[in-house]
Amino acid sequence: MFYDITRALTEEILIFPGDPAPVFRQEDHGEYLLSLLSLSTHTGTHIDAPSHYLKNNRTVDLIDPARLIGRCRVLDLGERTAITRADLEGRVGGTGRILLRTWFSGETAFNPEFPHLTQDAASFLVEQGISCVGIDSPSIEAYDGDGSVHRTLLQREIAIIELLDLSGVPKGDYYMAALPLRLEGLDGSPARVILSDQPIS
Repeated sequence: MFYDITRALTEEILIFPGDPAPVFRQEDHGEYLLSLLSLSTHTGTHIDAPSHYLKNNRTVDLIDPARLIGRCRVLDLGERTAITRADLEGRVGGTGRILLRTWFSGETAFNPEFPHLTQDAASFLVEQGISCVGIDSPSIEAYDGDGSVHRTLLQREIAIIELLDLSGVPKGDYYMAALPLRLEGLDGSPARVILSDQPIS
């Protein structure tokens, strides 16, 4: 069974305050249609590259696909807002990729109290050798964060996936494929993210 955990990308999609709203324009050229898109690299379900917070570091086209494809675990964090080390301890062993399902999945309006990792939780994932972490909220870091959570993860080249839709996915172990566009030299990209209960081949 496959789960598409990507949010539909529309002009009405939830965006982070200060980010530009996406604009889509479709042109009818008679025998064919052609659409023009204007959006930021962090619109909708997207992947953060190290260069997003670490200038002159690895860009999204250079992320190792092995970090984004393979076994992963969906954790249910329930109604938590600040996700701490204690919330993750004993739950991430045996897998290199972690997806955090919270109450935010399915939300359509921005809420500054969205779920996020604390600094100690980010450090814990580094200690555990995680290669990828995803969350269903707009950012892995608190709205008033100073970037330290992002930097802790990205300096170890832990791929970050944000604004997933995990509302229809039971907690447990899966196989994941998360592929950004090959945007040369850029700091992130919208992505299509798929889970399967069978190996993806």
